[in-house]
Amino acid sequence: MFDLRLVVYAPNSDKLGLLPQPLAFQTGQPLNDVPALTLRYSRHALGAGLLASPCEVAVEWSGDGQTWTEAPDSRFLRIKRGTDVTDENGMETFEMPGYGWQLRKIVLYAGPAPLVDGKRAFTSATPGSILQTFLTEAQARGALPALDWTFNTTHDSAGQPWAKIMTIYYQPGLDALTTLINLAEQSVIDFRMQGRTLHVYNADTELANDLTTGPPRVDLLLGRDVLNAPDMGTLEDAASAVLVVGDGFRQSYSSSAVLPWGRWENYIGQGGVSDTGTAFLLAESSLLRAAQERVQHTREITPYSARWLPWKDYQPGDKVIAPASSGTLAPLRVRQITLTKDAKGMVGGNVVLNDRFLEQSIRLARRTAGIVGGSTASGGSGAQPAPQTPRGRTAAAPTGLIVNPIAYVDASGHAQGQITATWGPVLLDVNGEAVDIDSYELFMRRNIIGAPWFLVATTEPDDTNATYSPLLVGEEYAFKVRATSQGVKGLFSDQYAVLIPVDDTPPPVPTTPILSTRLGVIHVHWDGLGAGAAPMPSDLHRVRVWMQDPLAPGAAEVGHLQAAGSIVVIGQPYGADREFWLTAIDHAGNESAASATAVIATAPLVDTDVIGEVLDGAHIIDGTVVAADKVTANTITGGLIQALAIQTGHLAANSVTANKIAAGQIEASHIAAEAVTAAKLEAVLALATRIVAGNPAAARVELNSTGLAAYDAGGTQTVLVSSTGSVSIVGQLASGVTGNRLVINPTGATQPEIRFHPGAGTNYSRLYSDGSMYAGEATMVMSSGTNGPGTSRAQIVVSATDLRVHIFNPGTGTAGGGYMFAKPNELEMGYNDASANLNRFRFTSAAAQYAGKWTYSGTEAGLIMMSAVANTNTGYTFPFGVILQSTPFLVAMSDYNGDVRVSVRNRTTSNFGVQVYAATNTSTTVMVWAWRA
Repeated sequence: MFDLRLVVYAPNSDKLGLLPQPLAFQTGQPLNDVPALTLRYSRHALGAGLLASPCEVAVEWSGDGQTWTEAPDSRFLRIKRGTDVTDENGMETFEMPGYGWQLRKIVLYAGPAPLVDGKRAFTSATPGSILQTFLTEAQARGALPALDWTFNTTHDSAGQPWAKIMTIYYQPGLDALTTLINLAEQSVIDFRMQGRTLHVYNADTELANDLTTGPPRVDLLLGRDVLNAPDMGTLEDAASAVLVVGDGFRQSYSSSAVLPWGRWENYIGQGGVSDTGTAFLLAESSLLRAAQERVQHTREITPYSARWLPWKDYQPGDKVIAPASSGTLAPLRVRQITLTKDAKGMVGGNVVLNDRFLEQSIRLARRTAGIVGGSTASGGSGAQPAPQTPRGRTAAAPTGLIVNPIAYVDASGHAQGQITATWGPVLLDVNGEAVDIDSYELFMRRNIIGAPWFLVATTEPDDTNATYSPLLVGEEYAFKVRATSQGVKGLFSDQYAVLIPVDDTPPPVPTTPILSTRLGVIHVHWDGLGAGAAPMPSDLHRVRVWMQDPLAPGAAEVGHLQAAGSIVVIGQPYGADREFWLTAIDHAGNESAASATAVIATAPLVDTDVIGEVLDGAHIIDGTVVAADKVTANTITGGLIQALAIQTGHLAANSVTANKIAAGQIEASHIAAEAVTAAKLEAVLALATRIVAGNPAAARVELNSTGLAAYDAGGTQTVLVSSTGSVSIVGQLASGVTGNRLVINPTGATQPEIRFHPGAGTNYSRLYSDGSMYAGEATMVMSSGTNGPGTSRAQIVVSATDLRVHIFNPGTGTAGGGYMFAKPNELEMGYNDASANLNRFRFTSAAAQYAGKWTYSGTEAGLIMMSAVANTNTGYTFPFGVILQSTPFLVAMSDYNGDVRVSVRNRTTSNFGVQVYAATNTSTTVMVWAWRA
């Protein structure tokens, strides 16, 4: 059983003990943030003294009550408390942040190198080298001596090389926690604490496990793992248009998003953006994030019926299968785990989940942060102007050039590349003297020897970031930068080459196609949206329409759509099912997964080709010639009939029936004298009251004012399909005549009964209600078939005062194996057979009783009872006969009436020794009880 407990540690030291009697506590463990613990504890409760002074509290979980584990982000600091001295219960409330909260107590010092514009420079640095600088310098000053970490300057905590390097400038005084969270917000790292140890990983690697496919496939199901599933949605950030203001331009962009109140606008002001490609990229990211309602999924979890348990099976960052907004299962990412335990010891909690739209929004926000801030995580960059120097000095080469490439989709729907370059400011000339910088120039070329260089961006003297687009995806480019000082060009930096990534994100899965058939063709319609009403991105190229015969699978593309609309599929045989689905493909060739499928069969206008054939009643499909407006008055005349050669002989007998003719369309003047005779009418036609097939007073099927009814030969009603929608059937109802079948109310049954036949023969299982078994009680009985010899059958009996599960001999009615009886005042379970071998447990309100023989076997035995014969004043070693998993405790005694003492020695997992002491030598039976703790 899943459980939680609280363990107290001295600050930066050893374990002090448990907190066994909390009134309640709650932990929240988010991804890439500081966890928190809220605890309510009485001053009068056991262990309260451990909380009297600052300490550490660890939350541990267990799946069996034996083995306890401290999960990541589960160590907390007792630093804030509150109480009311008038409260007789002495309740105190503790608000405890995670151990990593102490990183806010580490601040960055100026360091040995000169500051740049008052900031400390980290040029071409890994996240590990930045963070380790904070930590090692702080510990050298005596701060956080017990904090440890598992990464270094070259590799993350999983032993993988750092994926990103950075040029960044931090203001002295910035704390390590802010830096850590800021790096995570820009998708540079993921982090968490394990006890007092900090673990930092490359983003979306170690803390982004995909558990949606398995093994194991973690699926949180309603009713089993999830009790409640509230969603919180908001349109507060929605917008369908955005105004981007950059250096020297203003540009408005809009999306196809349809909002309830029409056009909503947003604004992005970014002075560092000077090219329209980057402006479009910022606008696209903003509009995609604002295109629809943002929904947060909170799922209340229970550990008592759940298959999957938090921390044991999943953790923050993992992607799992869980109920989305409509209750349907979908891949969702765990963003936070919250666990609670109340005064009764009941454990509960919830998980916060993000769907793919919210995860996409987070990625877009991080991408935007990278564009606006370059490769910096926070704090910006820049250089403080140096004192005036004579004109004509050559600036030194900039250092720390970093170029970050990304792919985006332009307004025409095609993939383009964009780069953000960052470098260190230049303070000196080539001779090491201070120099005034008036601009920086970024150059680019294709990364081919001899290719020409192009100036692509010029920045202000205090701006060491530049963006440029569009670039060709899949191409390599080289970049270099130089400073200018009062008209003199400085030295170029080292080159930095990057590969522009290709667009590898497929469009959303399309919605299910809508099918219809008319005039012998199939119409396939698409509403223009992705599953979940997601708008299609601007790089959508087409939606492919696929079809196959479900009885002979083999997909074939039968057309495509570039927007909402329909295609027509012709040439399909009448009445044969055809299965359709859609996939979306973008300009880069990325294709989505298949949509849900839909099936339809072509409906014919007539049931055969009538050219050159006789057109009789059988060739006209119901409903195809219906309304009076299809044939206007006087349009079919005798002359036309002669011209078309439709004569009386061309109409087959019985081809024109009542349901083919609309009411009022045949008038008396249209019927020739004596054309309708008795021979033309069969059975009974009693209009407005009943229509009967069969004998009106005996076996018949009848349509009357109450519905559709059937009667047997004696006139007894056997079937009624009521006009109100109810259905009643008298007699047997079977799903088949032979073989595997279900039979309801079988012929000959005396009680309401359902029989389940697995095949031929009479060995079936049954479910029936018996009113005679317990004096009129409605008793439900489920009985299996018999075994091969016919000597064994299992049965479950459920009544108001008796629940029994037993195996018995159907021929003799005697017990034949295991059983369980439950009554209002007792519970009995055990084994019984025809030979009176009875071993049972019986539980009542007074006591628990056991009768029968007791033996043991296997290494799992918890209680062992055995006896052995030994001579007094002699040592003996007795084997258990098996190897136990742990050494048991033993009690031994003798049945001898005289003065005898028995001692146990040398206990092991396989045997034990005894020594029997007596005044005279004799033999005695030694009885042993052994149990494993």
